[in-house]
Amino acid sequence: MADKPIRVLLVDDHQVVRRGLRTFLEVQDDIEVVGEASDGAEGVARAEELRPDVVLMDVKMPGTDGIEALKQLRELANPARVLIVTSFTEQRTVVPALRAGASGYVYKDIDPDALAGAIRSVHAGHVLLQPEVADALLSQEDSPSGTGRGSTLTEREREVLGLIADGRSNREIARALVLSEKTVKTHVSNILMKLDLADRTQAALWAVRHGLTD
Repeated sequence: MADKPIRVLLVDDHQVVRRGLRTFLEVQDDIEVVGEASDGAEGVARAEELRPDVVLMDVKMPGTDGIEALKQLRELANPARVLIVTSFTEQRTVVPALRAGASGYVYKDIDPDALAGAIRSVHAGHVLLQPEVADALLSQEDSPSGTGRGSTLTEREREVLGLIADGRSNREIARALVLSEKTVKTHVSNILMKLDLADRTQAALWAVRHGLTD
């Protein structure tokens, strides 16, 4: 293939899970497993060493868990996109993981081909949530202050925000709205500033919670 394969790091405390993921992913032509880690601390260290494109991360692990590892990766400004792959479905786990910087959240019973698609999606800059995860987020109580901040958005910024929540990359948003990518990046920066959000994942969550998606 002309394009470089997506470099993936596996972080899970169960060796059998890592082995299963590696076995499946290694047959994908466009995905390369570059390393493994058995807990969050090791995962952060390996991510800094290997600089993968995507990290598949469990949430509940001994020692440093997935959420803490996400926070550490953000503090280090590590560019890897993190896809949470876990068996934990509780809202109290989903929401903190996404707020900590995860680019997506899927469950371990996901179809293998769908998992490969999820890796490609988050690598392309999309936010990936299984329907059950989106439902958990929608059930979260809205805060008055968050709603008030939304009134500062322009109509164009609301359009961009809705497309972010649909999982569109900046390039796709630019194409859909007939704008330059530079203009879209400016809109995204303004949205994050006005809503006091850290990244486009949080922006997507805000849009879902406030009804800006179809």
